[in-house]
Amino acid sequence: MLSQVKRSPLIFSSCKVEANRVMAAPTKNRKVSFAMERTAQWIMSQGIPTDVVIKVGEANFSLHKVGFSSFLSSVAVLKSCEDLLPLAEDLKIVDRCIEAAIFEACKEADFPSRSPPNWWMEELTILDVAFFGRIISAMRARGTKPVVLARSIMTYTERNLRDLVRDHSGNGTRSSAPTDHEHMTKQCKLVESIVALLPSEKAAFPINFLCCLLRCAIFVKASTGCKKELEKRISAIFEHVTVDDLLVLSFTYDGERLFDLESVRRILAGFVEKEKSVAVFNANDLREFCSSTLQRVAKIVDVYLGEIAIYSDLSISKFNGIANLVPKAARKVDDDLYRAIDIYLKAHPNLDEIEREKVCSVMDPLKLSYEARLHASQNKRLPVQIVLHALYYDQLKIRSGTSESYNKQDPVTMRSQVLADVSLVRENEDLRSELTMMKMYISDLQKSHGPKGLTRRPTFFSSMSKTLGKLNPFRHGSKDTSNIVDDPEEVKKPRRRRFSIS
Repeated sequence: MLSQVKRSPLIFSSCKVEANRVMAAPTKNRKVSFAMERTAQWIMSQGIPTDVVIKVGEANFSLHKVGFSSFLSSVAVLKSCEDLLPLAEDLKIVDRCIEAAIFEACKEADFPSRSPPNWWMEELTILDVAFFGRIISAMRARGTKPVVLARSIMTYTERNLRDLVRDHSGNGTRSSAPTDHEHMTKQCKLVESIVALLPSEKAAFPINFLCCLLRCAIFVKASTGCKKELEKRISAIFEHVTVDDLLVLSFTYDGERLFDLESVRRILAGFVEKEKSVAVFNANDLREFCSSTLQRVAKIVDVYLGEIAIYSDLSISKFNGIANLVPKAARKVDDDLYRAIDIYLKAHPNLDEIEREKVCSVMDPLKLSYEARLHASQNKRLPVQIVLHALYYDQLKIRSGTSESYNKQDPVTMRSQVLADVSLVRENEDLRSELTMMKMYISDLQKSHGPKGLTRRPTFFSSMSKTLGKLNPFRHGSKDTSNIVDDPEEVKKPRRRRFSIS
């Protein structure tokens, strides 16, 4: 226990109470309460020695004189009072220590006297969250800047939830989370208390810290209101999100499997709704015009989908659900989304044609770059319809003689022009596939019968053709009639055949 002797107001803290003897009899308990009240009256006294032992009946109280103006001493007394509640509250010791700590903390926040300037934040991390919350609330009431309060809350959270929250700078460790039920319940209350202390300013906390705190809330099964509050705060500053921030919400602590995608979906939906409200306020149509912020978020989401697409437990509905939240107009080019789709199809090889078409339905083939279309035309994992769209788009460009540019024509208008032709091309492709299969079937049939199976049996039409061929008077000679003599004597009558056809 820290002790200082100064010419300043003094405060006393009880460091040891024999609780078993105090609770033994009601009469002794009343004596103890009376003695503690007298102790509270001695607080302002200057003549009491540094260490005093007070005996009341069989109860002993060891009192230590502590400097009232010292921040470290006030925090140390508060820490010792955690085991002396509610007696320390009744004696107003907690209130006086909190007042002393607040005075010194506010002074250090405005005029730092030591290095580093946030040393007092580290000292507050040893306190219980109830005492810490009272200090933060009192500092907010006295006009402390929200940025200072936010740094103090982040320091406290990272120190007391080090197993669940990694450092917001990205340098912290990712240890395995404990599974003890009692410890989990304690951490759940801690997370909910920290969320209740967050200042209302949306820019006070970095988005990475909020994402880590939300993952803690999900893991410890915090209340729905606690999680919704964090999701709302993340949506408000979602324009600063990175791929790593979204991955923090999506994976377990070991990084082996997907953890929770519903929170990501709700956060993204809230951000898009906010952008729609801004577009309506500015008299813009979100289907045709999207802000640069929304375009950046769309690119982040597409890259994020590519990162989670390799996991087998990612269903088509969840993949499409996140991809479809981004407005079509927010994607000037669908190359990143095409990459995510290709990774998903490669990681899920057992999908049939209909399922693959459903995955690809979130992408616009007409908004792919030339390199992406070239890759798509040779990609056997894609359904036929997507390949035909890409090929037909290039054919139209060659016919029209236009150059590669994304600003020359609206892809939606171009799709309406080629949709009928693409369907016809697909029908031709289906017929060509059926013809190829029929040829393969006939070839296999011929191979199965062997050489004997190749001899054809005479049919009625083939026999009739041979018989009529014998009756042709010109089959042995030329069709040229210039050398025919009109003399009837030299013309020999054909010999009558017994079985001729009349």
